[in-house]
Amino acid sequence: MTAAEIVLMADPRIAAVPVRDCGEPLVDVREVGLELRPERADGVEAYALLRSGVAERLLRAQELLPDGLRLVIVEGYRPPELQRAYFEEYEEELRGLHPEWPASRIRSAASRYVSPPDIAPHSAGGAVDLTLADARGRELDMGTRMNASPEESGGACYTEGPGVPPAARTNRALLGTALDAAGLVNYPTEWWHWSYGDRYWALARGERAALYGPRG
Repeated sequence: MTAAEIVLMADPRIAAVPVRDCGEPLVDVREVGLELRPERADGVEAYALLRSGVAERLLRAQELLPDGLRLVIVEGYRPPELQRAYFEEYEEELRGLHPEWPASRIRSAASRYVSPPDIAPHSAGGAVDLTLADARGRELDMGTRMNASPEESGGACYTEGPGVPPAARTNRALLGTALDAAGLVNYPTEWWHWSYGDRYWALARGERAALYGPRG
């Protein structure tokens, strides 16, 4: 994968990456000192969990941010059944918009926004959706809302997408510089999605295998 190339989650190269799960546990990000946006409370609060190695790297990234800024975690681990429901729902939306598209194109297009369940970084505990906040807890302008689809945002959800105001682009760069330095990789169709240890990370970093596989 080159720096300029966007490889979608449905790409066969990602599914071909072997997994050698290192056995790291899932940890609650609140217990290690990271801030969690509470809006996804679901009874079990799976969204608050990440592999311990990811949480450690997020703490490192937070230390690299300019004074007065901090990370806000929106979603980490996503159970496989929830991942499948999200993916199938978006596929259905795309079928309605593009009834002429074959199933392969629907799957590929859906993977811009939701990972196919069999390789989803969130279900491995290796991916995190996050943003930045200032010292008062106010979230910074990142150009789109969290989880804006390509259709809704006109492509501005892409990390380097069109129509992003300069201030928001600067904020994205601040986030990306810190996370990249801490060893995470971005999914370029979603400015908020970063991961470590999953198959996408392994392909992007030229690793022989992923460190994390799906957790049931």
